[in-house]
Amino acid sequence: MNNEALIDSFSDFKSEKNIDRVNLMAILEESIRCILSKKYDSSKNYDIIVNPDQGDLEIWRNRIVVKDGEVKDKNKEITFSKARKIQPDFEIGEEVTEKVELQTLGRRAILALRQNLLSKINEFDNTNIYKKFKNKIGEIVNVEVYHILPRQIITRDEEQNEMVLPKYEQIPSDFFRKGDPVRALVKKVEWKDNKPFAILTRRDESFLEELFKLEIPEVSDGLITVKKVARIPGEKAKIAVKSYDDRIDPVGACVGMKGSRIHPIVRELKNENIDVINYTSNTQLYITRALSPAKISMMEVNEEHKYVNVYVKLEEISKAIGRGGLNIKLASQLTGYKIHIFKDFPFEDDVELTEFSDEIESEILEKFHKIGLNTAKSVLNYGKNDLSKRTKLEEKIINKVVNILKKEFEEELNINT
Repeated sequence: MNNEALIDSFSDFKSEKNIDRVNLMAILEESIRCILSKKYDSSKNYDIIVNPDQGDLEIWRNRIVVKDGEVKDKNKEITFSKARKIQPDFEIGEEVTEKVELQTLGRRAILALRQNLLSKINEFDNTNIYKKFKNKIGEIVNVEVYHILPRQIITRDEEQNEMVLPKYEQIPSDFFRKGDPVRALVKKVEWKDNKPFAILTRRDESFLEELFKLEIPEVSDGLITVKKVARIPGEKAKIAVKSYDDRIDPVGACVGMKGSRIHPIVRELKNENIDVINYTSNTQLYITRALSPAKISMMEVNEEHKYVNVYVKLEEISKAIGRGGLNIKLASQLTGYKIHIFKDFPFEDDVELTEFSDEIESEILEKFHKIGLNTAKSVLNYGKNDLSKRTKLEEKIINKVVNILKKEFEEELNINT
């Protein structure tokens, strides 16, 4: 194999593996030096000129002229008489440069060179793919189903890179045929048999969050932030959103007119039911929203042990728990509190706080509503809590309302505030 044939064969790899000229030159030079080092113990005295675009490969060996009979290293030294045959005016101590033909290295060395080049090009290609996959972690990719296996499907992206979507990362109702387009999130990158492959997911909470960024401009622009996501894939999801612009209703923006924005996401998730709630730092209100559509009468929050006792009317219990316990499970995941549901106590009847609008100012009713106090019992329970953390004005307002309500419920209740 001559120099030009070698370069031509590896030019095919250059286009197939999409390796740029500079890196191909570096790989060729490194591989040739490796062969020279094995054959001559050193390649430091060689100059290698590679031009893959023009098919040029030149190897030049540099040796020092020494007296006849004093050669200690044939690779680095040449006798005076041999040097004079190359060029008559060479003197002892000068450097002689000779061109080395590839064929002189021997057939075995050339085959080893080819194998070494293949190995290094594949290694470079795999490293390149690994970096691409690594940069896509946390992003949604559009791929096509290439091969279906019992425990996973093999997909390919537009550059024909293979990515794996395992069964345990699919939505239970997912069903794919060869050639189907798939949207999934790149979860992680692993090596197997010295090849990198990306693990995709459609079950992860991040997949839902990234879908919101793709489908809802305000989320992708940063006007609305996704604070927390809780999912039971294929069944139900709750997502808490917050807007830092008072002019934007985060829930309305995410749902869209008649659900126009949320519907494409629901379809992508195989009709997974999605509840979008407005995030708040007020724990009681946040838990109340997380348990929607159930209406909460009152609750007892234990901050130290992160649990909450929620009291609801009899007809609201099934709503709070949800089918198969999905609603309470997701609300717990979303808020970070273990939630216990109890039947409303200590009496059956309750009254909406708005019923007392003739005795309680509308501003006070509005403030109570903002912190999740909508019924008479919820306020009475709230009034029992430690007042030391409240201002004197808050204490005065709460006591005033509690006294009004106690008159209404004095027969049913025996509460000391």
